Amino acid sequence: MTEADMLFSIEVPASTANLGPGFDSVGMALSRYLKISVFPHQYWHFQAETDVVAGTPEGTDHLIYQVAKRTADHFGKQLPPSFVKVWSDIPLARGLGSSAAAIVAGIEMANELADLQLTESDKLHFASLEEGHPDNAGASLLGGLIIGLHESEETKIVPIKDIDLDIVVVIPLYEVLTKDARHVLPEELTYHLAVKASAVSNLLVAGLMSKNWQLVGQMMKKDLFHEPYRRTLVPELVKVEDEARLKGAYGTALSGAGPTILSLIEKGKGEELKTHLSTKFPHCVVDCLHVPNTGSVIKRA
Repeated sequence: MTEADMLFSIEVPASTANLGPGFDSVGMALSRYLKISVFPHQYWHFQAETDVVAGTPEGTDHLIYQVAKRTADHFGKQLPPSFVKVWSDIPLARGLGSSAAAIVAGIEMANELADLQLTESDKLHFASLEEGHPDNAGASLLGGLIIGLHESEETKIVPIKDIDLDIVVVIPLYEVLTKDARHVLPEELTYHLAVKASAVSNLLVAGLMSKNWQLVGQMMKKDLFHEPYRRTLVPELVKVEDEARLKGAYGTALSGAGPTILSLIEKGKGEELKTHLSTKFPHCVVDCLHVPNTGSVIKRA
């Protein structure tokens, strides 16, 4: 397979979700990527090109294919068999939106191979139907930061661009599966607690819209929707919060369901915080990322 044979390539950024109280509704793109290159072939085959995706399915049981097929089936279209090279530096089951990136890639692939002519809104809705919420998929599709609501018939988002922050992530080597992280959440909240949790979330959104990062950080710490219940799954969280605060971070939160922990800090100070946290958490991968304004990108041959 040479570049001259390639039909198209798709690049999709990683994402984080929640930012504490923005549960299942706030997502932000991050500068790690899933990249696929698609070639004509006699049958479906997926070839892993990085260790991150080594061991993932090679045939039609691959998530990207499954999403692409469901999308094409919705319109009664067939997908021509293809050879797909898969490159990624988004770790799996770490709260950095690896499945959402794959879902977006699958929808984009179906759109190209079956000429579905999907709009941006169509892609967002199909991706949110797959995920069950719009945060990770919306951020991966559009870039920047998004605030959204997903319902069975429609998905609405408000995008925010130019997030001028460094994002420092601490990535433990163990996995936390979303289904396990959901299992520790309560079935319901009391009315009083739900009102307070909603107010915290409202202030988070106000801080995001006005780019008042001090307020955002304060509300991240006050989350009542999920972090109080998931802290036992990620013992590093409290320690990272303390260390990051000492170095001037605006706020720290679980990335999605975890175990990745992210801290927001002033642009230009992320590398220093990365170095500090690397010495404090040598058993974790620590990286300094940014928030790309661009979401999924298709390059056609």
